Amino acid sequence: MPDTIEYHDIEIPASGQTAEIAPGIHWLRMPLPFRLNHINLWLLEDGSGWTIVDTGVHSEDSIAIWEGLLGGMLAGRPVHRVIVTHFHPDHAGMAGWLCRRLGVGLWMTQIEWLHARSLSLDTDPSLLDEQAAFLRVAGCSEELVADTRKGGLRYPKLVSPIPRSYYRMHDGMRFDVGGRAWRVVVGTGHAPEHACLYCESLELMIAGDQVLPRITPIVAVQAAEPDANPLAEFLYSIEKLRQLPANTYVMPSHDKPFAGLHARLDYLKSHHLERLEEFLAKCAVPMTAAALAAEIFPRAMDGQNITFALGETLSHLNYLVVAGLMARELQPDGTNLYGRV
Repeated sequence: MPDTIEYHDIEIPASGQTAEIAPGIHWLRMPLPFRLNHINLWLLEDGSGWTIVDTGVHSEDSIAIWEGLLGGMLAGRPVHRVIVTHFHPDHAGMAGWLCRRLGVGLWMTQIEWLHARSLSLDTDPSLLDEQAAFLRVAGCSEELVADTRKGGLRYPKLVSPIPRSYYRMHDGMRFDVGGRAWRVVVGTGHAPEHACLYCESLELMIAGDQVLPRITPIVAVQAAEPDANPLAEFLYSIEKLRQLPANTYVMPSHDKPFAGLHARLDYLKSHHLERLEEFLAKCAVPMTAAALAAEIFPRAMDGQNITFALGETLSHLNYLVVAGLMARELQPDGTNLYGRV
């Protein structure tokens, strides 16, 4: 299915710089210390001040950029609130630092705030043992398990302390920014209660990671919930977002803003349906999740990225198991095998 999205003629801002892409909407590009090396953040003119949407990872680079903005573009006008679309560290990492630095409140959905608080505070090394057990059941080698453990508990290293209190956003909630009405549209699958923000008067949506223009959002099973079915939730969210106008201008967290929401949703749906067929074809002979991940995501089978590759694989396998198209059997060696029914 063709992906007929349209990029508008706007220059990508340099790292740490901004560009106004709609009246009162400023695009801030922030560096990331990952293979995906950037995130898009949004500064919204809000009457006498500003609203910040997403914050970047907690790092010296991020602090320097925010200090520069607070002494430059944002100087002289108060920040009214900090909105975080979901708990992932590239979005929530600087939220606590900003809220304390500015004396303002944090806006998040409840489940995302709870996830951020929990992961930032859970520094017990036994968590690595539980993650290792998850990898072993999936069929990962001891070498790969050891490689994964080297990074330690990454989330607490990438976020400043998450505020103890917050302002709760919820699906369908409406609020005003600079005289314009915005509506929260919750998506699921990539994160448990991801807040997209839609402005009808501007016909645009701050999409976070729920809709991305070139790469597909990660839809992954995590060790904390091994039997989850996030792909079903993601496919449901595709149909929910389709209720917005077809040519909504989408402001994603990675890559460039684009027009053509429905075209991208159509592609994302077809991509996952094709991937499900691929898994079914490969499981004519039962295989472990790790073996399947190595075939479908061969470049991601290392300590840093195995959780993404394996999580994506399990999201499709769990979907097929729930649908009755795949069987999962625990073997004497403690690994699960997946085969077509």
